[in-house]
Amino acid sequence: MTNESLNEKQPRPVPNDGPCVWDLVHADMSERDQMGQRKHGVRLQPHNGRDALVDAYQEALDLVVYLRQAILERDGE
Repeated sequence: MTNESLNEKQPRPVPNDGPCVWDLVHADMSERDQMGQRKHGVRLQPHNGRDALVDAYQEALDLVVYLRQAILERDGE
């Protein structure tokens, strides 16, 4: 897949019998919250001594790498 094809317009989504992705994300978020509480002993709160922008930026960098990996693997490259 070339960079140009990653920027092409996508077709409209087609309804189907699959699950609602929002429901899946809500469940994942709840599970992630519980895992974080077990790992850190506290749920995520503001003013917790960490820089949320740095944490989010680092997570976003990881996300982009995983997404590009998935595209390459999907396209057999």
